Amino acid sequence: MSDGETARSAATGTAPERPAGAPALPQEALEIAAGYAFAGPALDLGALVWDGSCLPDAQIRVPLPMLNRHGLVAGATGTGKTKTLQLIAEQLSEQGVPVFLADVKGDVSGVAAPGEPGAKVRERAGEVGQEWTPGGCPAEFYALGGLGHGVPVRATVTSFGPVLLSKVLELNRTQEQSLGLIFHYADQKGLELVDLKDLRAVVAFLVSDEGRQELKGIGGLSTATAGVILRSLTAFEAQGMSPFFGEPEFDTGELTRTAPDGRGVVSVLELPAVQDKPRLFSTFLMWMLADLFHDLPEVGDAEKPKLVFFFDEAHLLFADASKAFLESITQTVRLIRSKGVGVFFVTQTPKDVPADVLAQLGNRVQHALRAFTPDDQKALKATVKTFPDSPYDLEEVLMGLGTGEAVVTVLSERGAPTPVAVTRLRAPRSLMGPLDAGALDRAVEESPAYGRYAQAVDRESAYEKLTAASAPPPASAPAPKTEAPAGRSGGRDRPKAPKEEPSMVEQVVGSGMFKSLARSVGTQLGREITRSLFGTARRRR
Repeated sequence: MSDGETARSAATGTAPERPAGAPALPQEALEIAAGYAFAGPALDLGALVWDGSCLPDAQIRVPLPMLNRHGLVAGATGTGKTKTLQLIAEQLSEQGVPVFLADVKGDVSGVAAPGEPGAKVRERAGEVGQEWTPGGCPAEFYALGGLGHGVPVRATVTSFGPVLLSKVLELNRTQEQSLGLIFHYADQKGLELVDLKDLRAVVAFLVSDEGRQELKGIGGLSTATAGVILRSLTAFEAQGMSPFFGEPEFDTGELTRTAPDGRGVVSVLELPAVQDKPRLFSTFLMWMLADLFHDLPEVGDAEKPKLVFFFDEAHLLFADASKAFLESITQTVRLIRSKGVGVFFVTQTPKDVPADVLAQLGNRVQHALRAFTPDDQKALKATVKTFPDSPYDLEEVLMGLGTGEAVVTVLSERGAPTPVAVTRLRAPRSLMGPLDAGALDRAVEESPAYGRYAQAVDRESAYEKLTAASAPPPASAPAPKTEAPAGRSGGRDRPKAPKEEPSMVEQVVGSGMFKSLARSVGTQLGREITRSLFGTARRRR
């Protein structure tokens, strides 16, 4: 039966017609299948599994317009989450929807190349009623700070903002507020925080005598807190983090491009080189999402998303997060839907995602869970409670799912949850494995984005301005000596003690150039900075 026939059957409320000689579907399976027979464009996930049998005539699908309603892909390690991402990404690309994928393990790059036929692929395609043909997607490859295979992705410290930077530096709430004050001051005074040395320079000034006066009207910065921030920055840089901050800054508008043939570009952020820096890459992903929220116009309910963003290893984002940070994530996820962006969180169990965020995720693909420990059993029971009522014994089902199988529920075209469906997922058409390093490097160097972002730029910013302000004035010719008027000294003249050389801080805060800079109302550049939910900022390029 074709997808159109299934859709018409669902629309008329009649049971789908069976091909001649085909066994009839059980009534429960028919009811589930009818819940996935959509009239409009949809992505094909796989075939329904009922009573241990895969039913290729009962296709499980997700409506294309509902993919900006966000989702969750969860499951234990090795259950097929990555292949599910690949399956969804390549179908979105075919529908003209750009996709962003975070490739933590380095095995998603194959989305750019056609898949390789084989016995397992043919077997899976036959089981789920899939007409499998190999095909790759138009893809761009990026790497944080240029570490690894990919076009370098950098952010300026100014645009990254105090909230996300506090998360990366592991600052507490008080220290986060103090960092926000530092950013506020730098914004107002036109002291651009491009890289980490810019931030260090501003912090050092604000704990000087002159700097404390500057902040007196809006709250102070204690020496102890400044010391913590500076030490955290030093440790951060010692871990090799400097390349991630600087210019040219990555324009997240690159993620919303389509190829000349109309397919959506799949942007793959290669992260294997920074696997040992999980807090950094998870927070950078949040910066990208916040930046998109800041820049994209409102579109309301569109026929298809403008971008679908897959947030892998999502538990790292929420671990040890402050209440304010979680509130900002929740608000961003809630509001970015109206910008046409769908967000899928990818993690091991739903409990990794805070309840307020989980409530926003209408599309669910839950792979197998393991219950080897009491904590595992508790997580299993909690996961089952997050699904609508169903005829399945979900506790038993979730422990017994094979690789490439999942429990699915999505939002229908009316926005209502579909019936819970145990699904054998389709095989991706693209390569199920990484591209070789040579092919990946060629793809990166041939990308138009490579010329825009490959070479780092260190222009004048806060550090250079403060360094210039602290430089001593040019030496001038000594003034001619003049005799003191007779009788003035009364014989009490004594040689003057040599004057101490001023310290670097005294030179900085004492120079006229610096005082003019620090006390200015703020340059036009500084006044143009606005900050969003995460304190991120973007100047119009």
